[in-house]
Amino acid sequence: MIAMGTIRAGIGGWNFPQWRGTFYPKGLPQARELAYAAGRLTSIEINGTFYRQQSPARFAGWARAVPDGFVFAVKAHRATTHSKEAAQAKAAIGRFLTSGITELGDRLGPLLWQFPPYRPFAAETLAAFLDLLPAKQDGLALRHAIEARHASFADPAAVALCRKAGVALVIVDSDKQALLGDLTAPFIYARLQRNAQGAPEGYDSAALDAWAARARSWAAGRIVADLKLAGPAPRAKKSGRDCFVYFISGDKARAPDAATAFLKRLG
Repeated sequence: MIAMGTIRAGIGGWNFPQWRGTFYPKGLPQARELAYAAGRLTSIEINGTFYRQQSPARFAGWARAVPDGFVFAVKAHRATTHSKEAAQAKAAIGRFLTSGITELGDRLGPLLWQFPPYRPFAAETLAAFLDLLPAKQDGLALRHAIEARHASFADPAAVALCRKAGVALVIVDSDKQALLGDLTAPFIYARLQRNAQGAPEGYDSAALDAWAARARSWAAGRIVADLKLAGPAPRAKKSGRDCFVYFISGDKARAPDAATAFLKRLG
């Protein structure tokens, strides 16, 4: 029997004014928005960490606000991925990892490392960056995902490096990036960026059907056949993969609707 992976889905952040009175009930205090969102979704990608360093107390407070089983993805500070010098990146990664992320405890999901769109693939540079990502921090196991936004990362060598390191290449559904389904880690990280105001469910319904089917396949350890690959297909797994699916960008106002509709398809 294959051990099934867990599928979690949600949104990026939770303090967005356009969600007040739509996703959030009118009059809900802002201090209760995280708890409300966490009661209706199964994961949230923390984006504020990309712009400024948070405190251990802040991470601990977020952990207390969500129910058991809820998981945060944490977007690494931009200095970690946008630094020009390797020494600067190493120092920035160290600051981020020791900023208090482990205060999330069992609520800590993958760490998202987002490369700038102007950075092309260079094998030595990527290998050096991957070497800076530890397997553990403060005794807590870490899962790493890279969103590489330059088209040159659609390269078998990039896939091979990430697969060797066990780091996930983020699967992105966007007009700005090619949709590739290379699996390079024991888990899946997808960022779906086509939220649309005119869509009844906040995202094209047929696309939601397709993404739900893919997530079920990945969670069951299967390989999907309808996504292009930059590198060779991965070997078959004897266990399923955990899946983290976030509805980001596009018409952000509809992201909670899309995430909710996606979760309903999973039952």
